Amino acid sequence: MKFPEKLLYTNTHEWVKVGDSTLREEGGRVTVGLTDYAQNQLKDIVYVEFPEIGSKFNRGESMGVVESVKTAADLFSPVTGNVVETNVTLKDSPQFINEDPYGKGWILKMELQDKGELKRLLTSEAYEGSLPKEE
Repeated sequence: MKFPEKLLYTNTHEWVKVGDSTLREEGGRVTVGLTDYAQNQLKDIVYVEFPEIGSKFNRGESMGVVESVKTAADLFSPVTGNVVETNVTLKDSPQFINEDPYGKGWILKMELQDKGELKRLLTSEAYEGSLPKEE
């Protein structure tokens, strides 16, 4: 499994890419998706329920659902902010999350309310260390 070092991670298996290199004090834009570990646990993803553009979420709130042939899992907001874009290609091709979780499989983009929340996210090393050890 891959956990790119340029990304940040949550304990609920979302990744965050800071997309605006000129982050303002109050925020900026981030891209959110499911980690390689999460897509591997879910197996064949068949549907993504997106939040509406403009919806506001607090860090930790459920903001959508990812369904697989095996189960369904909530998508949690890694930061507080507003949804500004969703990856509409996932409506017809949800398998992109399985095939390319850090590329074509991104789920949504948010306008970050407080860049200080990024400090609460995990580095790739910390995230990988938090995962159950395979036997």
